[in-house]
Amino acid sequence: MSKPTLFFVVGTRPEAIKMAPVVLEFQKFSDVCTPLLISTGQHREILHKSLGTFGLVADEDLAIMQHGQTLSQVTSRALEGIDGLIAKHFPAMVFGQGDTTTTMVAAMASFYRQIPYGHVEAGLRTDSVNNPFPEEYNRRVCGLTATHHYPPTDWSRDNLLKEGKDPSTVFVTGNTGIDAVLATAARGEQMWFPEWPGRVILLTTHRRENWGQPMKNIAEAALELVERFPDTLLVAAMHPNPTVRDVLVPILGNHERIRLIEPPEYLDFVKLMQRATIILSDSGGVQEEAPAFGIPVLVLRTTTERPEGVTAGTAKLVGTDREAIIDEGTKLLGDPEAFRAMANAVSPYGDGKASARIRYVALKHLGIDTPAETMWN
Repeated sequence: MSKPTLFFVVGTRPEAIKMAPVVLEFQKFSDVCTPLLISTGQHREILHKSLGTFGLVADEDLAIMQHGQTLSQVTSRALEGIDGLIAKHFPAMVFGQGDTTTTMVAAMASFYRQIPYGHVEAGLRTDSVNNPFPEEYNRRVCGLTATHHYPPTDWSRDNLLKEGKDPSTVFVTGNTGIDAVLATAARGEQMWFPEWPGRVILLTTHRRENWGQPMKNIAEAALELVERFPDTLLVAAMHPNPTVRDVLVPILGNHERIRLIEPPEYLDFVKLMQRATIILSDSGGVQEEAPAFGIPVLVLRTTTERPEGVTAGTAKLVGTDREAIIDEGTKLLGDPEAFRAMANAVSPYGDGKASARIRYVALKHLGIDTPAETMWN
């Protein structure tokens, strides 16, 4: 019997980071399966750098990225490309991660070809299909036809069950992002700002719904926090999108205690998170990763599909109102008790074994026995 070919489809940096430990896990069992890493190249340059952190190179690269591409263009080019690769390799199962357009398209292509689809990080939901846009729509589409759902937590599992998903197809694995961040944190030395003896505020913002005035509010609030606390250094990891830079640079680009840096490669970014005192971010991945190091996160969004961190006390929703960000940042930087309450909260997102759980249940579905793993609880 020939070994089944498995597709692991990625298109953006977050997917690369969270899918990398899954690919590496399946590669350990290459005697019984053939894992192929497929890149749509939705965010090509930073995607490939992130894969390189884990020693991975895409087996197939569709290279769909074009300057100024629309969501419709990304969708149509990725769908046609993935469909062509399915026709070429005949995979036994396709895996997608999270809520990007690439992930949605991988689910669509699998459905059209009637191939089993495994959705990594399934079940995240908000109360509006338009927020975050288009991510909420994307992950709901994936959930419609997935053969296997791999929710990271009990909360995300419950969302799937409420939607009527067959419980026998839902497996709580923990979050593969925790697999990635814990493995990465153990590597290398801390090299960020050794000359700076004080505290570091890390800022990351890029989400589409925050473009324009909301992002201006964020930048102005971050500037005010630096002014209020002279022992702080603000570090803004800049997204490559000009829409983001055109807002942040004029506000934050001319201050002696602010550093605007290019997007670090993943290893460097993990070390930067470890160096931070607090983090201001609209990133979903950061909401999960930072609590693994006891770093409080102020979430620059009005909703989150990761409420477990808010419930556990590792993160707090502050939205994009300028005064709200300033108030909550001031509490963390000025009140040691408030800081300790968030820093000492326990991360609810995983134990570093999510990828092994996915490997076990996926290969079992294909009739292949590998070492068993109990699900995350």
